Amino acid sequence: MKFRVKDMDIATGDILVAILNEKDAKKLDLHSGDRVLVNYGKKSTVAILDISESKRAVPEGKIGLFEEVLDKLHIKKGAVIDLGFTGKPESVKYIRDKLFGKTLAYTELYRIIDDITNDRLTAVEKTYFVAAGFINGWSTEEVVDMTKAMVETGGQLKFPGVTLDKHCIGGVPGNRTTMIVIPIIASAGFTIPKTSSRAITSPAGTADTMECLARVELPEKRIKEIVRKTKACIVHGGSMNLAPADDKIIEVEHPLSIDAEGQLLASVMAKKYTVSANHVLIDIPLGKTTKAKNKKDANHLRKMFELIGAKLGMNVIVIITDGSQPIGNGVGPLLESEDVMAVLRNDPLAPEDLKEKAIKMAGILLEMTGRYRRREGAKVAREILKSGQALKKMQEIIKAQGRQKKFTLGEYRKPVKSGKKGRVKEIDNEIIAKIARMAGAPHDKGSGLFINKKIGDSVKNGELLYTLYAENKFKLDLAVEFLKKNKGYIIG
Repeated sequence: MKFRVKDMDIATGDILVAILNEKDAKKLDLHSGDRVLVNYGKKSTVAILDISESKRAVPEGKIGLFEEVLDKLHIKKGAVIDLGFTGKPESVKYIRDKLFGKTLAYTELYRIIDDITNDRLTAVEKTYFVAAGFINGWSTEEVVDMTKAMVETGGQLKFPGVTLDKHCIGGVPGNRTTMIVIPIIASAGFTIPKTSSRAITSPAGTADTMECLARVELPEKRIKEIVRKTKACIVHGGSMNLAPADDKIIEVEHPLSIDAEGQLLASVMAKKYTVSANHVLIDIPLGKTTKAKNKKDANHLRKMFELIGAKLGMNVIVIITDGSQPIGNGVGPLLESEDVMAVLRNDPLAPEDLKEKAIKMAGILLEMTGRYRRREGAKVAREILKSGQALKKMQEIIKAQGRQKKFTLGEYRKPVKSGKKGRVKEIDNEIIAKIARMAGAPHDKGSGLFINKKIGDSVKNGELLYTLYAENKFKLDLAVEFLKKNKGYIIG
């Protein structure tokens, strides 16, 4: 049946939605939530149906389409489309099977991932997929198959020869080692294309921090040119079609605050697989507020990453690091970028913990190439950093990606001081992250906090623990109000 298109001027963010007047829907025996096939010229797509009770919203004879449908089919104003009915995707059956504990085959996982990638599943159906994996877990073979499906339903960046990559599973504020490791490795002559994420629950992701220095939203063709020219890039992976199902699954996981192990493994390994990485270093921070809360959890994750890597033909090394407190001095995009540049400049005031961790990680990656003997990598990495080669390479990468305008620290500031004399016994990463986010990070680049005291440091009554920065007074006041309950520090 043919309908004239009405542009609803509404975007969902990903789900494809079409709206019919209730009288038209009754004639066609269609109901809210049904799938409909929208045909326009030689193109077609499946959309989820909503029903309008108002003639003003969608009159009879018309079909309201959300922006995602219009963009996908390149529909012009006033166009006529042909509407057909289609049942639920077969992948819904496979999701139901997983809910009942069945082990899924590659073809079944591929159908689910492909439908997620192409927005054929509703938010409810995607949520059940995430919940099924969280409740019943994933076998090693399922994780490998899910990883391959994530890769094959998106694009890939292929580079010749030895390609390196690294990843941290998160949970620690600061910890911006990537932006130091990448220029060190590229300076040594190895290819290391880094596609990074933006923050979901943290005060800054690598992409948010790099964006203070250079453009990170770049097309695939441009990224390939940058890597060919500089041996490296530090860009936002979400700006490309690399394992797109992963980002859509993360969107479901975020409000539920769940992260099924199998999906975590597939998510990380798919992103590495898409950039043709031969050698991958995984950082698993160990601490109360990280994904690995004890040594048993950390060692289990290490074995799984190495096993999945081997099955995918990748050389994977996993290190378990200290996740008990923030790494570096800054928490928030601009402050973290300043930490990175201070280390690259060999500034005597640069955070030593960030510098040493980055050198260690770069050293391991260099040794993974086979060009350097054991314990030689860190020495080479330190020399590259000290010589200024890493800084020069970072400036080269920034120029190639496109230098950003200069950001400034938030003008609204609050010094947070100790209420007693003693020694810092504990820092709560979750509280520190929450304070920085309440102040505006990562959206407000100049918001966050600068840390003055770490675990083991002695403090006097009234001595500065950290300074809070915000770009507007309202957000600062929100964070300060929260600080009255918890500063994130235990002093004894």
